[in-house]
Amino acid sequence: MDEDGVRTQDTQDTVVVFDTTLRDGEQSPGATLNVEEKLEIARQLSRLGVDICEAGFPIASPGDFEAVRRIAEEVGPLTEGRQTGQPMVIAGLARANREDIDRAYEAVKVAPRHRIHTFLATSDIHLKHKLKIDREECIQQIIDSVSYARTLCDDAEFSPEDAGRSDPEFLTVALGEAIKAGATTLNIPDTVGYTTPEEFGWLMDYLIENTPGADQVVWSVHCHDDLGLATANTLAGVKAGARQVEVTINGIGERAGNTSLEEIVMAIHTRPQVFDLHTNIDTGQITRTSRMVSAYTGMVVQPNKAIVGANAFAHEAGIHQDGMLKSHLTYEIMRPETVGLSASRLVLGKHSGRHAFRVRLQEMGYGDLTDREINLAFDRFKRLADKKKIVADADIEAIIADEIYQPPEIWHLNHIQVSCGDHSIPTATVSLTGPDGEIRQDAGVGSGPVDAVYK
Repeated sequence: MDEDGVRTQDTQDTVVVFDTTLRDGEQSPGATLNVEEKLEIARQLSRLGVDICEAGFPIASPGDFEAVRRIAEEVGPLTEGRQTGQPMVIAGLARANREDIDRAYEAVKVAPRHRIHTFLATSDIHLKHKLKIDREECIQQIIDSVSYARTLCDDAEFSPEDAGRSDPEFLTVALGEAIKAGATTLNIPDTVGYTTPEEFGWLMDYLIENTPGADQVVWSVHCHDDLGLATANTLAGVKAGARQVEVTINGIGERAGNTSLEEIVMAIHTRPQVFDLHTNIDTGQITRTSRMVSAYTGMVVQPNKAIVGANAFAHEAGIHQDGMLKSHLTYEIMRPETVGLSASRLVLGKHSGRHAFRVRLQEMGYGDLTDREINLAFDRFKRLADKKKIVADADIEAIIADEIYQPPEIWHLNHIQVSCGDHSIPTATVSLTGPDGEIRQDAGVGSGPVDAVYK
């Protein structure tokens, strides 16, 4: 950190986590958040240990401006529970014009640590079809916007939108001018999720190697998941030298979403021999954060989602369950407690084996069953599992009661007939055989069919 608290590239072993759940994540269709929901999520991001929170796009609407301002005011100063002991940086996004930059600064300036993040497209596709400017005009806008942002704020980030499809040589020129204008962080976005890990890793390596003044800034990556490669591309960027990652909780965001915070953090945490890096994230808060974002945005996390999906630490296959019961290392590369879960889950279904079924019986208090009784119950369990996706504990209790603890029959139900209808009196006829072998039968009426049976 420099004297202003801005992280510099010198911290080579730390990957800075820039969370854009409240900006890019909220741009997911249907995921709009109100001010109070944004505040709650921002507080949780602070507890999680996020270094920089991109709280919104202040120029987008009065509501977004107010949300960013309140986050800067109420969450910006918080330090409790944070490993760094420093408050989260609050960032606001702005297009490369003075009106946007002024609005972003007004929203974030109250935070003890704040950042202006400005962007401009650099790909020929965007320059021609969207912005309708040439490369020279593009560079001049970058210089003007970044230098103006630095007159307001010591921490200025610049992103060349659609960098993944931009001319690398032109990018080195544009980014070199951004550095001269005062940018402290350069973020390289794969805006449309177009590149592969090899391409994106090469691009980051090329830019860091060939951009004038590259050693004066923090290099960042921001990848989208259109081809399902956001996490792989981001990690390739980190391997190439990027030390900031732009991510969202649960990977939410435009179209197919952004790089997932939990996947990046746990990849770095789980594979130190590959990355030899760390983050400031408290991984024990990951599950709680994921569930909060899912609840507030209404975006359900897919069951097989890495790290935070319902099945991420669940096992049904008999071979897997047997291995897990002997050692979790057989089928788990990380412990569920690491991400804030209490334990792994052995799901009982048609693929489950006898070992897992026996252990579940013991956990439910049926440890005194004989091998014969367990075999009887297991056979019944397998038949039920073929009909149901998952066999719950209540199902197992019913199996045990029916197969093992069924008391001897005293009364036998021979026959029951019920008659009821819209304009008739509910009537029931019941026939029972008693313990003495004598048949008893009777009829009765009631307020409903069940009442008539008991009468």
